[in-house]
Amino acid sequence: MGSIRWTEKASSHLQAIHEYIAVDSKTYATRFIKALIKSATSLEHMPLCGRIVPEFNDENIREKFHYNYRIIYRTLTKGDVEILAVVHGARELPKAFEEKK
Repeated sequence: MGSIRWTEKASSHLQAIHEYIAVDSKTYATRFIKALIKSATSLEHMPLCGRIVPEFNDENIREKFHYNYRIIYRTLTKGDVEILAVVHGARELPKAFEEKK
């Protein structure tokens, strides 16, 4: 079983998603983020379950979906996973990586 590490960028994406949803409901925002994080924890046991991200075409960069959000991650040695970003499926992925937040 590997471990999961969240990058600073991915953590800031979670915070921005929470803030966006919290405009309507803080309770729902918190529930959604907790469910998204729980969804990502399954990668500890199955790091290769996600599909290869088409925009990068790199076997080590994969994605898992949680509703309309793409959890972008990199597989590392020993089954470890690094979460790189969490972006809405309607957004252009390269732009999400260029942003500071």
